[in-house]
Amino acid sequence: MNSQIAPRIAQVTQRIIERSKPTREAYLARITEAADQGPVRAHLSCGNQAHAYAAMGDDKEVLADGRAPNIGIITAYNDMLSAHKPYEHYPDIIREVARASGATAQVAGGVPAMCDGVTQGQTGMELSLFSRDTIALSASIGMSHNCFDAALYMGVCDKIVPGLIMAAAAYGHVPTVFIPAGPMTSGITNDEKAKVRQKFATGEITRRELMDSEMKAYHGQGTCTFYGTANSNQMLMEIMGLHLPGASFVNPGTELRDALTREATKRALQITAFGNEYTPVGAILDEKAFVNGIVGLMATGGSTNLVLHLPAMARAAGIILDLEDFSEISDAVPLLAKVYPNGLADVNHFHAAGGLGYLVGELLSAGLLHEDVKTVAGTGLSLYTKEPKLREGVLTFEQPEHETVNDKIVRPASDPFQKSGGLKELKGNLGRGVMKVSAVKSEHHVVEAKARIFHDQHDVKTAFQKGEFTEDTVVVVRFQGPRANGMPELHSLTPTLAVLQDRGLKVALVTDGRMSGASGKVPACIHVSPEAVTGGPIAKLKDGDLVRVDATSGTLEVLEDGFDAREAVTVDLTANTVGMGRELFETFRRNAGPATEGACSLF
Repeated sequence: MNSQIAPRIAQVTQRIIERSKPTREAYLARITEAADQGPVRAHLSCGNQAHAYAAMGDDKEVLADGRAPNIGIITAYNDMLSAHKPYEHYPDIIREVARASGATAQVAGGVPAMCDGVTQGQTGMELSLFSRDTIALSASIGMSHNCFDAALYMGVCDKIVPGLIMAAAAYGHVPTVFIPAGPMTSGITNDEKAKVRQKFATGEITRRELMDSEMKAYHGQGTCTFYGTANSNQMLMEIMGLHLPGASFVNPGTELRDALTREATKRALQITAFGNEYTPVGAILDEKAFVNGIVGLMATGGSTNLVLHLPAMARAAGIILDLEDFSEISDAVPLLAKVYPNGLADVNHFHAAGGLGYLVGELLSAGLLHEDVKTVAGTGLSLYTKEPKLREGVLTFEQPEHETVNDKIVRPASDPFQKSGGLKELKGNLGRGVMKVSAVKSEHHVVEAKARIFHDQHDVKTAFQKGEFTEDTVVVVRFQGPRANGMPELHSLTPTLAVLQDRGLKVALVTDGRMSGASGKVPACIHVSPEAVTGGPIAKLKDGDLVRVDATSGTLEVLEDGFDAREAVTVDLTANTVGMGRELFETFRRNAGPATEGACSLF
């Protein structure tokens, strides 16, 4: 492995370290003090302890004795998310392994986990972003009993993992392992699914035919198989050293999947303060780990949602990330993977072709990842070039032949799909935003056209159905930011805009809202900040303004004289504040920070 880090990566890392020095030092001081105090279990009154152990049956005596580790389990299990259904019986496995080791484990708490696949284009999507902050708060409540020597976090999808990381960082003195659930087995191809959606958008097929296609795509337990936010999260947890090596993309319901859950439990016990490998999660979540996460995101063409979540996750650990960090790392990191929507393969194909183990090895050899990091598996990211195997029922981590099985899916750093990563920062007199360029063909990287302004995504679809898009257009959907309506994903616009692009029109989307991690081939400058509701420049746009969206030069400009002197428009947003629980989230909207800082309401 190359021990020399590439100059550009080293420069960005050092800049983050310097920018974060005051907040990181304060954070480390807090978690060091908490570690020195230790869990309060042994110091609780008899009445307090009785409450903590009342439901634990045969484990009561071990808990009361206080001489063996106790694991706190935070779970996002529910039946609404296929990715989280496998977690139903994980606590039983964890408790069994803990008991066999003379230790104990308790479900400390559950956290909510909504499915964006269900709420796309619906009112419930306006709660989606702030479910992340709610998850962080919920997990923190579970951990607040302070009876735990280690923690196991179980979550997979969009906001769930970022929220859990924020909570884990708040309890940074506690050794922590994240346990994945794995992707569902492959159904119909994602490309076929997308084509059926476009046919429905143009009225070529019936809703029954659309439903049949969707049910074949989403057909069982596990994450959706495209490389959206959920699977980007899993990559992130592995490359940041919080999963066991090779754990992310092993299918649910397999012997290997259960073996990895058992091993994660054993590892959590080994890294507590009771042993010789005490590894608090706050020490793992350092500046180098976050840089490694961004490198992995760029090398795989991961979800733009992580550009929003990673700054919030990092702030929880006292680290300050900026959009410039993402953009510069993207410029320095080649795209090594082609997984839908960036290619035709799904994550199962990616895993079979060599997967994260191969990719980590390539990035380490190219000097693009920090090797000298702490992980739950031990010291050094090279541990994550190994893959788990079951040999006669025994789990081992073996070094495979370092080669790609399919160079149409994953390639060496010396022969990448493209020389730069999957993301570009765009900035100019319309503010700052980001575009996922890895799935956008180069001929669509620059769009200069008249703007068409909308304040609701449904109005875009109505205009399309009326045949109003007949020329090159920059579709602007504003008042979709975190303070306006919770920053919903606008993924349901993808089929509509893709049809226009396929008809030969130059089309781009500009919005202060979000797009799904599954969004792909249409150029979309998203997360535009400052957002419209705070008087950002996007609120000054008018129908017919000439707008240039340029992912080549990284610019986002309105080409009209006197634009800067215009007054920002305001709109009545009271309808966004009530119904479907939105009234309960007013505090989150009011206190949300800008998208460039993670759109977080907690700090």
